[in-house]
Amino acid sequence: MKILILQSSPRAKGSTAWMAEEYKKAAEAAGHEVTLVNVSKKKIAGCLACEYCHNKGNGACIQKDDMQELYPLMAEAEVLVLASPIYYFTLNAQIQAPIQRMYSVNSPAKVKKMALLMSSYSPGVYDGAIAEFRDICNYWNVENMGFVSAKNDEQKTEETKQKILALVSKL
Repeated sequence: MKILILQSSPRAKGSTAWMAEEYKKAAEAAGHEVTLVNVSKKKIAGCLACEYCHNKGNGACIQKDDMQELYPLMAEAEVLVLASPIYYFTLNAQIQAPIQRMYSVNSPAKVKKMALLMSSYSPGVYDGAIAEFRDICNYWNVENMGFVSAKNDEQKTEETKQKILALVSKL
Protein backbone atom coordinates (compact mmCIF):
# COMPACT_ATOMS: atom_id res chain seq x y z
CA MET A 1 0.00 0.00 0.00
CA LYS A 2 1.03 3.61 -0.55
CA ILE A 3 1.19 5.36 2.80
CA LEU A 4 1.54 9.09 3.37
CA ILE A 5 2.55 10.32 6.81
CA LEU A 6 2.01 14.00 7.53
CA GLN A 7 4.21 14.80 10.53
CA SER A 8 3.63 18.27 11.94
CA SER A 9 5.99 18.76 14.86
CA PRO A 10 8.52 21.58 14.52
CA ARG A 11 10.86 19.54 16.74
CA ALA A 12 12.90 17.34 14.39
CA LYS A 13 13.95 15.02 17.23
CA GLY A 14 10.79 15.31 19.28
CA SER A 15 8.34 12.62 20.29
CA THR A 16 5.90 13.15 17.42
CA ALA A 17 8.72 12.91 14.87
CA TRP A 18 9.94 9.74 16.60
CA MET A 19 6.46 8.21 16.43
CA ALA A 20 6.18 9.03 12.72
CA GLU A 21 9.61 7.50 12.02
CA GLU A 22 8.73 4.35 13.97
CA TYR A 23 5.52 3.99 11.95
CA LYS A 24 7.45 4.53 8.71
CA LYS A 25 10.10 1.93 9.57
CA ALA A 26 7.52 -0.66 10.56
CA ALA A 27 5.36 -0.09 7.48
CA GLU A 28 8.36 -0.27 5.15
CA ALA A 29 9.52 -3.47 6.87
CA ALA A 30 6.06 -4.89 6.15
CA GLY A 31 6.53 -4.09 2.44
CA HIS A 32 4.57 -0.86 2.11
CA GLU A 33 5.68 2.24 0.20
CA VAL A 34 5.89 5.12 2.68
CA THR A 35 6.35 8.85 2.18
CA LEU A 36 6.86 10.96 5.28
CA VAL A 37 6.47 14.74 4.96
CA ASN A 38 7.28 17.16 7.75
CA VAL A 39 4.56 19.72 7.10
CA SER A 40 5.90 22.00 9.83
CA LYS A 41 8.73 22.88 7.44
CA LYS A 42 6.32 23.76 4.62
CA LYS A 43 4.71 27.10 3.87
CA ILE A 44 1.04 26.16 3.70
CA ALA A 45 -1.56 28.85 4.21
CA GLY A 46 -5.03 28.24 5.56
CA CYS A 47 -8.08 27.97 3.34
CA LEU A 48 -9.38 31.37 2.19
CA ALA A 49 -12.98 30.16 1.73
CA CYS A 50 -12.95 31.98 -1.60
CA GLU A 51 -14.62 29.05 -3.42
CA TYR A 52 -12.26 29.43 -6.40
CA CYS A 53 -11.58 25.68 -6.21
CA HIS A 54 -15.27 24.84 -6.64
CA ASN A 55 -15.94 27.40 -9.34
CA LYS A 56 -13.24 28.57 -11.76
CA GLY A 57 -10.55 26.31 -10.32
CA ASN A 58 -12.18 22.94 -11.08
CA GLY A 59 -10.77 21.49 -7.86
CA ALA A 60 -7.52 23.47 -7.86
CA CYS A 61 -6.82 25.93 -5.05
CA ILE A 62 -6.05 29.50 -6.02
CA GLN A 63 -3.15 29.58 -3.55
CA LYS A 64 0.16 28.40 -4.95
CA ASP A 65 2.25 27.46 -1.94
CA ASP A 66 3.87 24.26 -0.65
CA MET A 67 0.49 22.54 -0.59
CA GLN A 68 1.10 21.98 -4.31
CA GLU A 69 3.68 19.34 -3.26
CA LEU A 70 1.12 17.54 -1.10
CA TYR A 71 -1.84 17.35 -3.50
CA PRO A 72 -0.26 14.68 -5.74
CA LEU A 73 0.99 12.70 -2.74
CA MET A 74 -2.46 12.78 -1.15
CA ALA A 75 -4.09 11.84 -4.46
CA GLU A 76 -2.01 8.64 -4.63
CA ALA A 77 -2.02 7.65 -0.95
CA GLU A 78 -4.11 4.67 0.13
CA VAL A 79 -3.37 5.25 3.80
CA LEU A 80 -3.00 8.63 5.47
CA VAL A 81 -1.30 8.92 8.85
CA LEU A 82 -1.52 12.19 10.75
CA ALA A 83 1.21 12.76 13.35
CA SER A 84 0.76 15.80 15.55
CA PRO A 85 1.74 17.16 18.90
CA ILE A 86 -1.25 18.31 20.88
CA TYR A 87 -1.42 22.07 21.40
CA TYR A 88 -4.27 23.37 23.51
CA PHE A 89 -6.26 20.14 23.31
CA THR A 90 -6.21 19.65 19.54
CA LEU A 91 -4.03 18.97 16.50
CA ASN A 92 -1.48 21.70 15.92
CA ALA A 93 -1.83 24.47 13.32
CA GLN A 94 0.89 23.00 11.12
CA ILE A 95 -1.31 19.98 10.33
CA GLN A 96 -4.60 21.86 10.30
CA ALA A 97 -3.64 23.85 7.19
CA PRO A 98 -3.10 20.84 4.89
CA ILE A 99 -6.17 19.08 6.25
CA GLN A 100 -8.37 22.12 5.65
CA ARG A 101 -6.86 22.81 2.24
CA MET A 102 -8.13 19.40 1.11
CA TYR A 103 -11.46 21.23 0.88
CA SER A 104 -10.56 22.00 -2.73
CA VAL A 105 -10.76 18.31 -3.69
CA ASN A 106 -13.21 17.30 -0.93
CA SER A 107 -11.28 14.18 0.06
CA PRO A 108 -8.16 12.28 -1.03
CA ALA A 109 -9.29 10.04 -3.91
CA LYS A 110 -7.60 6.75 -2.98
CA VAL A 111 -7.31 6.98 0.81
CA LYS A 112 -9.12 4.05 2.39
CA LYS A 113 -7.59 4.08 5.88
CA MET A 114 -6.28 6.63 8.35
CA ALA A 115 -4.33 6.52 11.61
CA LEU A 116 -3.40 9.19 14.14
CA LEU A 117 -0.21 9.59 16.18
CA MET A 118 -0.20 12.19 18.99
CA SER A 119 2.15 13.32 21.72
CA SER A 120 1.85 15.80 24.55
CA TYR A 121 3.31 16.66 27.91
CA SER A 122 0.02 16.13 29.71
CA PRO A 123 -2.45 13.29 30.19
CA GLY A 124 -6.09 13.71 29.27
CA VAL A 125 -5.64 16.28 26.49
CA TYR A 126 -6.47 14.13 23.46
CA ASP A 127 -10.28 14.18 23.25
CA GLY A 128 -10.52 17.17 20.87
CA ALA A 129 -7.94 15.77 18.46
CA ILE A 130 -9.51 12.30 18.54
CA ALA A 131 -12.96 13.76 17.84
CA GLU A 132 -11.64 15.78 14.91
CA PHE A 133 -9.79 12.75 13.52
CA ARG A 134 -12.89 10.56 13.88
CA ASP A 135 -15.00 13.19 12.12
CA ILE A 136 -12.50 13.47 9.24
CA CYS A 137 -12.54 9.69 8.82
CA ASN A 138 -16.34 9.70 8.77
CA TYR A 139 -16.57 12.65 6.37
CA TRP A 140 -14.03 11.14 3.98
CA ASN A 141 -15.65 7.70 4.41
CA VAL A 142 -12.36 6.00 5.30
CA GLU A 143 -11.53 3.36 7.85
CA ASN A 144 -10.39 4.73 11.20
CA MET A 145 -7.48 2.43 12.07
CA GLY A 146 -7.13 4.08 15.46
CA PHE A 147 -4.56 6.18 17.25
CA VAL A 148 -1.55 6.08 19.50
CA SER A 149 -1.04 8.80 22.07
CA ALA A 150 2.05 9.32 24.20
CA LYS A 151 2.17 11.68 27.13
CA ASN A 152 5.46 12.81 28.61
CA ASP A 153 6.43 9.59 30.43
CA GLU A 154 5.29 7.39 27.50
CA GLN A 155 7.34 9.10 24.82
CA LYS A 156 10.03 7.19 22.98
CA THR A 157 9.35 4.03 24.98
CA GLU A 158 9.18 0.39 23.94
CA GLU A 159 5.53 0.30 25.04
CA THR A 160 4.63 3.15 22.69
CA LYS A 161 6.63 1.52 19.89
CA GLN A 162 4.59 -1.66 20.36
CA LYS A 163 1.36 0.33 20.08
CA ILE A 164 2.62 1.84 16.83
CA LEU A 165 3.49 -1.64 15.52
CA ALA A 166 -0.05 -2.75 16.39
CA LEU A 167 -1.42 0.13 14.26
CA VAL A 168 0.81 -0.90 11.36
CA SER A 169 -0.44 -4.48 11.64
CA LYS A 170 -3.94 -3.20 10.69
CA LEU A 171 -2.77 -2.34 7.16
